[in-house]
Amino acid sequence: MPEKKESLRKELSFISMISIACGAVIGGWLAEAPYWFSLTGAGAAWIFPLLAFLLIPVGLAFAELSAMLPFSSSVDVWTTNAFGHGVGWIMQWMMFLVQVVEPPMMAFIFLTAINYFFPIPKELQVYAAIGIVFVWYVLSNFNISLTGALSNIFFFSMVAISLVVATVFFTNPNWTMANITAHGGFFPKGTSGIFVAMAVFSLKFIGFEMTPTMIEEVNFPVKKMGTVILSALFIPAVLYAIVVLAMGGLAPWEEIAKMGMPEPELVHKLGLPGVIAILAIFAGVLHALTTLMGFWTSSARVLYGAAQLNQLPKFFQKLNSHGQPYLSNLTVLIFSVFFCIFTGDNWVQYIYAVSCIAAGVVYLFCCLDALVLRKKHPEWNRPYRYPGETLIPVLGSLISIWIIIGSMLELPIGGYVSLAIYFAIGLVPPVLMGFYRKMNPKEHALVCLTPDDIN
Repeated sequence: MPEKKESLRKELSFISMISIACGAVIGGWLAEAPYWFSLTGAGAAWIFPLLAFLLIPVGLAFAELSAMLPFSSSVDVWTTNAFGHGVGWIMQWMMFLVQVVEPPMMAFIFLTAINYFFPIPKELQVYAAIGIVFVWYVLSNFNISLTGALSNIFFFSMVAISLVVATVFFTNPNWTMANITAHGGFFPKGTSGIFVAMAVFSLKFIGFEMTPTMIEEVNFPVKKMGTVILSALFIPAVLYAIVVLAMGGLAPWEEIAKMGMPEPELVHKLGLPGVIAILAIFAGVLHALTTLMGFWTSSARVLYGAAQLNQLPKFFQKLNSHGQPYLSNLTVLIFSVFFCIFTGDNWVQYIYAVSCIAAGVVYLFCCLDALVLRKKHPEWNRPYRYPGETLIPVLGSLISIWIIIGSMLELPIGGYVSLAIYFAIGLVPPVLMGFYRKMNPKEHALVCLTPDDIN
């Protein structure tokens, strides 16, 4: 490994990583819940915990790989060791897509909240979303400890507020199980709704896979990353189930599916105190903040990590005085603006499907990475090992394929166009780096990090 003049700062605690990971996963249901109910009604309350359980094998594979090869390049370095540099870059580019589409999604959730108080003309909403991601671009260039501290505050606050709102809903006299069972039951769309939901709802767990990208910045043993990953699966699953049942008991699923922001609208419909609606919106804003912070940070680390392997120019590793990869942050801003523009009106369905296709591919190859590297390098130190040998990655591969197929069924035509453009852009860096490599083979030689390169 070439000597690095700069390195990321180890300033993220165990609690901060749980807050970042769980906060990133809990992307909020303020504006997304109607889509949930349109697919499965209140049955989403069962699908989310089931998905968390099914994703355990994927999480365990990530835990072993991140502890064995603890680099910001994470997915890239794992896949490079298993399948070579070409496949490694493809997976890193897919990982970047999974991460970078989330900030603009959160920007639109911000707009949904703002529109409740100050309606923004439709023709100005894209510009407002771009303004929101630009504000975080500025903040992203400060010390990583700021992100950790804000994540702790925002995450625990939003969980507490969300539980307060849910408790008010459950204890309201209008809450009745009949609203759930008398309108098609828990799964009014039947098996087709369940199949699609099982795939696209996996987006609500996207976030656990970004934790390894920050592993060079944690100040706790890498073997504990498995606990962080599993927390990011099950804490959100429980919270999702609670809020779905809380809303589902107050109105038939068809009615909730047609709402813009179910919680505030249910408060207004039932004549509850207005402060409950404000709390629900504030919690939604906190959801968006924590998700935006986590995924923005991870997106920049994906670029930083690719530069470690000489798959991108070294300037992506340049750090400012606060220890932040400022040029990587700028690149994340550019892509965020791109997705703000291409999102369009059907932004929830669009970003769900695009993200889940890319995530499914990343999950699949990381499970295969774990399987291959167990056989290829059994001598490597594994501070954390998933139980058994082949069952865990095989099960993880199967759920990953399910996610890919189901998500493809939900992707609109515009989504395929955007994906094609994104894939085409991904072909450019290898070509350019190939020219650089010919001019200076030693300086730009491809790097394959192994346990021997751990500081």
